[in-house]
Amino acid sequence: MQEELVKANKFAWETKAYEAWVRHFGMPAELAETLTQTGNHNLRYWLKYIGDPAGKRVLNLLGSHGRKAIALAMLGAEATVVDLSAENQRYALDVAAAAGVELHYICSDALHIPDEEALGQFDIVLMEFGVLHYFTDLQAIFNVVRRRLRPNGRFLLTDFHPFARAWATTYNLPEPSGNYFDRQVKEGDVAFAKLLPEEEREGLGKVLACSWTLGDILSAVAASGLYVRAFEEIPSSSNPHIPEFYTLVADKMELELAPLYPDMKEK
Repeated sequence: MQEELVKANKFAWETKAYEAWVRHFGMPAELAETLTQTGNHNLRYWLKYIGDPAGKRVLNLLGSHGRKAIALAMLGAEATVVDLSAENQRYALDVAAAAGVELHYICSDALHIPDEEALGQFDIVLMEFGVLHYFTDLQAIFNVVRRRLRPNGRFLLTDFHPFARAWATTYNLPEPSGNYFDRQVKEGDVAFAKLLPEEEREGLGKVLACSWTLGDILSAVAASGLYVRAFEEIPSSSNPHIPEFYTLVADKMELELAPLYPDMKEK
């Protein structure tokens, strides 16, 4: 099933994505100038967990248009993005060039990065906003995270809160499912579709995505051998009584753990 998601999502993310980012963020030089003025704001969820990014190796998995990775590079980080969209790659590299920073960008499925070991290990692995629903097996992507982290390296994950996805109506989540435990793969509009005029949405591909509970996410991170340090729930700007996003912080620790289920083979 994961292969079907990758095929559908690659097509969807490679149709008019560059045009959508230009409409939303401006031409690459315009976004580069914006990042010069507001770079730290774009990193507000993570800098307190990163410290000074200068000299740190950062891997942004599913990094899309590269805005977060470029902001980190502008602060002195060595930034690498992995994303399956060639249009995202083109826009990100154009923005990085306009900003005068180096950005390594690998156009690839995050679960099958070519010559992955050659990337080496990173101080920080970052995943952010609308990423986990592209995986039918969370353990698989968190295993990639662990492999690419150096000892004591840090994983930062900020994504839509499963509660909001199921129950809340927000700008980013206009159609809540009403079922927190619904894990079915569903078809939907590609995220950037709303950035294009309705008359220009013809021909856009549909994405395939699945949903996860907080228990699924936390258990998969822990099972991958990462040590959860914090789970921060971020209120919705439109309704501060409910969470809209969360940030999970986990470190790579070299620990020997007893089997979770001693009488069963570990998966």
